[in-house]
Amino acid sequence: MRKEKVKNYKGEDQVALDVLKNMKEQGLESTFDRYQNQQPQCGFGSTGLCCRHCQMGPCNIDPFGRGAQTGVCGADANTIAARHFLRIVAAGSAAHSDHGRSVAHLFISTARGEAPGYEIKDKEKLFMLAEIFDVKTEGRELKEIAEEVGEMGLAEFGKAYGYQRLVVRAPENRQKVWEKLGITPRAIDREVTESMHRSGMGTDQDFKNIISQASRVSLADGWGGAMLATEMQDALFGTPKPVHGKANMGVFKKDTVNVVVHGHEPQVSEMVAVVAQDPEMIKLANEAGAKDGITIGGICCTANELLVRHGIPLAGHLKMQELIIATGAIEAVVVDVQCIMQADVDLSNEFHTKVITTSSKAKISGASHIEVTDENALAKAKEIIKIAIDNYGNRDNETINIPKVKQSDVVVGFSHETIKYMLGGKFRASYRPLNDNIINGRIRGVAGVVGCASSTVWPDKRPYLDLVKELIANNVLVVQTGCAAAECARGGLMVPEFKKYAGEGLREVCEAVGIPPVLHSGSCVDNSRILIALSELVAEGGLGNDFSELPAAGTCLDWMHEKALTIGQYFVASGAYIVFGTESPVAGAPDVHKYLTEGIEEETGGKWAFEPDHSKIAKMLIAAIEHKRDLLGINEKKERKLYDMEDRRKLEVV
Repeated sequence: MRKEKVKNYKGEDQVALDVLKNMKEQGLESTFDRYQNQQPQCGFGSTGLCCRHCQMGPCNIDPFGRGAQTGVCGADANTIAARHFLRIVAAGSAAHSDHGRSVAHLFISTARGEAPGYEIKDKEKLFMLAEIFDVKTEGRELKEIAEEVGEMGLAEFGKAYGYQRLVVRAPENRQKVWEKLGITPRAIDREVTESMHRSGMGTDQDFKNIISQASRVSLADGWGGAMLATEMQDALFGTPKPVHGKANMGVFKKDTVNVVVHGHEPQVSEMVAVVAQDPEMIKLANEAGAKDGITIGGICCTANELLVRHGIPLAGHLKMQELIIATGAIEAVVVDVQCIMQADVDLSNEFHTKVITTSSKAKISGASHIEVTDENALAKAKEIIKIAIDNYGNRDNETINIPKVKQSDVVVGFSHETIKYMLGGKFRASYRPLNDNIINGRIRGVAGVVGCASSTVWPDKRPYLDLVKELIANNVLVVQTGCAAAECARGGLMVPEFKKYAGEGLREVCEAVGIPPVLHSGSCVDNSRILIALSELVAEGGLGNDFSELPAAGTCLDWMHEKALTIGQYFVASGAYIVFGTESPVAGAPDVHKYLTEGIEEETGGKWAFEPDHSKIAKMLIAAIEHKRDLLGINEKKERKLYDMEDRRKLEVV
C-alpha cells in the first residue's frame, strides 16, 4: 500500500479508497500493492529495447550509447522496438478478433437451432450484413440467411484470397489510401500469423516495413474481427438503444444473491442475465434467505455489453474487480475471457465467494470450471445461478462491507444507428444535424475517450473524469467505450442533466436532441461503432472526404491490455490523431518513435502522441480538433449569400 497520505480532492474515487482501506485493515493484498511491489520496473522492456525473440537473448540495447547497440544477431534499437510494437498490436488483434470468431460460431449455431435460448433479435442488422457479404435474401427463410451470413463472417478469419469485406464501409478515399500503402487487411488469421513471422529473428528488419504490418494487422481487427463481433452481437442480442441503468459498487445488496459477470464475450453473461430473472430461480433465492432475489452486476466489457443492451447494473471496471470481491457479499464471480486477474481466486478464498471460469481458453488454477458452449449455455447458466444461490448461506455477515454509495444514474446505448435516428428520426435518419452543428461551430468536434483503466493510476485520481469535463466544457462531443466509459458512468457523467457542464454550443445541441454530452457506445470491440460513425460524418458531407480531414481525435489515458494499442493503431491507420496517456512503448528507439508521432502522418493522415501528464491531454485534443477546423476553413466567418435566380438555375435536381 502506498505510504504517502492520500489527497482529499474532488477527483478521487472515495468508494474505491474506502474499500482499499478496509482491505488493508484485514491484511488483504490488492492490485495496487502488487504494482508498488514491482517498482522499479525494467527500463529496457518499458522503452521497447528488450528482445526475447530467440534463444540467443534476451538482448538489451543501451539507450545512452555506453553499452551494446545491437542484439546478438545485429538487430538495432529500431528493429527491436518496431518488432515489439508489432507483436503487441498482433496480440491485441488476436484477442478482439478471436472474440469475433466466437460470435460467428454462435451465429451459425443459432441459425441452425443448435443453441437454445439464443435468437436473431435485430433483423435489420442481419440484412445489412447479408448485403455486405452478397448473401441473397429474397424468398429465403431467416434462418437460412443467418446461417450463410455466419459462414461468410467465419470465412473472414481464414480465407485464402481477397480482403476483409467490411472495409467497404470506410470512406472511398480511405480505401484508396490503404490500397496505395498495401495495408488493406486480408484474412485476419493471416495477418496475425504474418505479424509473428515478420517479428521473429532474421525476418523483417526495416522498422517502417514492420510498422506497416502493424497497421495492416490492426485494420484486420478494427475493420474485421472487432467489427464482426459488434455487428453480429447486435443481430443476436439487439442493437443498443438508449436505456437507463445504474453504475457503481452500491448495486450489490445484503439481501440478494449477488453474481458478478466479468470478461468480454457476452454469450455467457446474456444467458446468466436471462436465468437470473427466471421466477423459479428467484423463488429458490428467496427460499435460501435472499428476500430480494438475485442481483447481476458486471465488470469490464461484459458489464458494458449488458448495460447498453439491458440496463443491467455496471459495478466497475478492471481495477475494481478485487475491491468488489472484498465486499464479502459476492456469491459467484463468473468469468469468460480477457482482463481477469489470477489474484481474484486467492482473494475469493478469503471469503465465501466462488470464482467460476466458463471458457476452455481461460481456466484459472484454483477456480471452479463449468464449460459453457453455444449448445449448453442456457443449461449451464442455470447450474451457475443455482451454485450462487446455494452459496448464499455460506456468507460471513461480519465481513460484509458493501460501500454505502449512491449509485450513479446513466443513460447509455448510443450505437451509431441510434445517434443517426435521434438526429433525424425514423424516416430522415441522418448525421446532417451533427455535421451542420460542427460546421457552424456549436460543436467544435468529436473526441473518442476509450480504453483501459489500469492499476498504474491510483484511485485518488480519476483522470478520465477531469479530461471529459474539460472537453465538453470546450464544446467537444465525447464518445466512450470500454473501461474509460465505465469510469465516467460511475462518475455520473452519462446523464442528460450533465449537459450543464458543457459549453453553450454543445449544451444547446444536447438539449435539442435529448442526449448527454458524453455518449456511451459500448465495450472495447465497439470502437468499430466509432469507425462507422466517422464514416457517416464523411459521407454526409461538408467535413472533408476522409477521416484525416475530420475535426476528431481520440485518447486512452492508461492503456493496459495489448488490445488498446491495437485500437490506437487502427485509428491511426484510418487517419486519426491518437493520444495515449503513457510514455511511448518505443521510447528507446527515437527513429521509430518519431515515425509513429510524425512520419506516419504523411502516409496515413493519422499519427500518435504519448503524454504521461494527463492534465495536458485535453488541450492537445482540442488543439488538434481546431487545427482540422482551420484546414477545412470552417473557423472563418463567411458572408451570408442569398441565392439569386442565376444561382438557382445552376442547382441540380436529384
